[in-house]
Amino acid sequence: MSRSTNPLAPPNLGMDRPSRPRPSERETRPPGVFWDRIRFLLLLGILWIAGLAVVWTTTVKPLGGPFSEAIRIALNDYWWILALMGLEALRQIHYFLEEKSRSYYRFWQQRVWGGGRDRLGKGMDEWTRYRVGRAFKLFLFLLFVSILLGRIFNTDPVWLGIVEAPARLVAALPFVFQLAFGFFFIMFQFIGLFWFLSRGGVETIMPDELETRFSDVKGQEAVLDRVKENMIFLDDPESIEKRGGYVPGGILLWGPPGTGKTLMAQAVAGETAKPFVSVEPGAFINMFMGVGILKVKSLYRKLRKLALRYGGVIVFFDEADSLGNRGNAVSGTIERDTGPWAQLPACNGDAYLSPAVRSAVFELQALPSPAVGAPGDKHPVMMGMGMGGGGMGTLQSILSEMSGLTKPRGLVNRIRKLLGMKPKPPPRYRILHIFATNMPDTLDPAMLRPGRVDRLYKVGYPQKEGRRDTFALYLDKVQNDLTSEQVDTLATITPYFSGAMIKDIVNEALVIAIRDGREVVSYTDVVQAKQLKQHGLPDDHEYIERERHSVALHEACHAIVTYRLRKHAVIDLATIERRGDIGGFVSWIPPEDRFVNWRSEHEQDVMSALASLAGERLFFDGDNTTGVGGDLRSATAIGMLMEGHWAMGETIASHAVTPGALRNAQPVETGSDRNMWDGEFGKRVDQRLHDLYEGTREILEENRPEVLAVAHALETRKTITGEDVAAIVDGTVGPTLDGRPYHDPAFRQMLENYHAAVLRAHKDHGGVDVQIPVPVPPPPVDVAITGVSGNGSQVRPQVQLGPPDPPRPDPS
Repeated sequence: MSRSTNPLAPPNLGMDRPSRPRPSERETRPPGVFWDRIRFLLLLGILWIAGLAVVWTTTVKPLGGPFSEAIRIALNDYWWILALMGLEALRQIHYFLEEKSRSYYRFWQQRVWGGGRDRLGKGMDEWTRYRVGRAFKLFLFLLFVSILLGRIFNTDPVWLGIVEAPARLVAALPFVFQLAFGFFFIMFQFIGLFWFLSRGGVETIMPDELETRFSDVKGQEAVLDRVKENMIFLDDPESIEKRGGYVPGGILLWGPPGTGKTLMAQAVAGETAKPFVSVEPGAFINMFMGVGILKVKSLYRKLRKLALRYGGVIVFFDEADSLGNRGNAVSGTIERDTGPWAQLPACNGDAYLSPAVRSAVFELQALPSPAVGAPGDKHPVMMGMGMGGGGMGTLQSILSEMSGLTKPRGLVNRIRKLLGMKPKPPPRYRILHIFATNMPDTLDPAMLRPGRVDRLYKVGYPQKEGRRDTFALYLDKVQNDLTSEQVDTLATITPYFSGAMIKDIVNEALVIAIRDGREVVSYTDVVQAKQLKQHGLPDDHEYIERERHSVALHEACHAIVTYRLRKHAVIDLATIERRGDIGGFVSWIPPEDRFVNWRSEHEQDVMSALASLAGERLFFDGDNTTGVGGDLRSATAIGMLMEGHWAMGETIASHAVTPGALRNAQPVETGSDRNMWDGEFGKRVDQRLHDLYEGTREILEENRPEVLAVAHALETRKTITGEDVAAIVDGTVGPTLDGRPYHDPAFRQMLENYHAAVLRAHKDHGGVDVQIPVPVPPPPVDVAITGVSGNGSQVRPQVQLGPPDPPRPDPS
């Protein structure tokens, strides 16, 4: 049954309603609330009437004068109140005209106020303009208060009223009350101290104060629809309550950093017509115990007032894990070493793994070792205060306020209760809580129970369509010459990139363009920015010649095996530029957004990892470097997980449920204290690795010329793209090099001769006595490079032979 014909469906939820216009896009002023129009007029009117009453009761009536005389005196003495009422009436008329007339609104906002700000601040920097403006506003406020008190105290001159006020106040009190005043003054110092400490950390944002809208959030459409639904229920609570339900009171947005949780909350603040209260992460962390509770009470007092006045309010807790939990302690670990990834200078063994596999491998390698003090050993420690991140009672106060005992409040209800009357029931406070965190496991379970946080949404990494929309969003903010196909390619080659990372890449590309003296961002700028942000800045290290060749061969073996075997992977980058302890790496990207991996794919992962060991032994007569250590650890970890955890081995049983299996390096079959590699499990893993190693070596032997060719390209260019690797192997033209010369038999022999010279130098620990060969350039070509297709498959460069270069004159 469709929603439109379902009688139980709520009224139109407005999921497809357009976004609220941004403040900069408005053509008229937002309609004002009636109370806001009359509140100052009403206050000034009451103040003038009070002055009139004072004149009548103290001056005119005792002398027997008429009431008209009191009005005349009040008009003469309190004319300034009437003047303020007139100014306030003019202000409200001005606002009313701005709400109704587009031209009137545009004239005042753009030409008068906008132009005035530009003229007044001309020649000032932002900081000076801010400080001068703040000092001027403070001066006007103090002058107004002083004149007001001066009129009341009849001071001469009138602006000294604020100086006269304390003396008048003390003199007006009897001596006993003066003593009491002194006592209470001392007490108020402590009250004021705690009041001052309880301020800050909470910011109230009224409608139309933010430019962010839902259209600025890309790649999170599913979560965004649910957040919109909560907002609609907040605006129309009867749509669910009259059917026996209740309005969800809380949302938890959790996921990796930079995926758009805070941006989504800002969009809620910009879209909603309700006040938006933002609570800073450290708002409840204070040096004095109990101040956090005062802050919570003050926060919810404000929320209840806003909810009653505007029909609802939204409160946002950013980095909600800072609230802590109520456990006695939080278990944590302190690493004594950074683990196997940085023990020795090595190839970046995890660059060619998928993020899921990389996480599993790292977790497995970082597990505690049975040998105390072993590298990578972690010692558990107790961390946390056991009282929540904000101090004792803070989290409990928040939980109580979210859904605690609802009781009648206010002075009137207290009087009714004192007189034996039944208090009025409290109103329904429409408060929507939004929490954001990337550490949901640290939150207290009591916070996440239904009734407090009813909806938990994961804000994960955007899919390809979301990444494409995000790239388009941020590229539209800068001048660029990227085509839609290139934007689609960028979305393909940036899997597991968050919205914040994409924004940072576009900004870095703009910096690169400015550095080169250009106004327009190109596709190359974005690709360079991606490589810089993803892999870091190389340190310009220069290898000695024979070591440069060995590192290049190491990475070339990774690249060739990956290119030949891994259809689920596309090479993104191959480099021998050193970054810290990483001598080089071959990174890859998944061409499709997938959820699971297959056994055959993990076997290819292992073979890609073993390619460095097999290649170094093949090309260096059985010798190999320590750089293969990280690759071997990765291959072993994947083999163990396949054999014991992922049902990809010879047995069906999973060792994940065996106590101590894989985690403390204990045997899984016998339970004795022998090393696990003496058992059947270790033998099966080792045999699997040996079988895959032999297959890897065969592939490298069959592709020996291609390995030497890719190594030559890495030695001469240091960094090449995946399209360049494809061009070398297939004999086509890549983005930065021409792969056709590498298929020339004469040049291939030159590469073999050069490798033989390096091998001799390696054995003798001497210099290389042969210059690295230089290929003969082929005829020029016109190249159309697309890199990666829209569906993620590797695209071979399309080559069209062009006319040869015209003959050049002999310089002699």
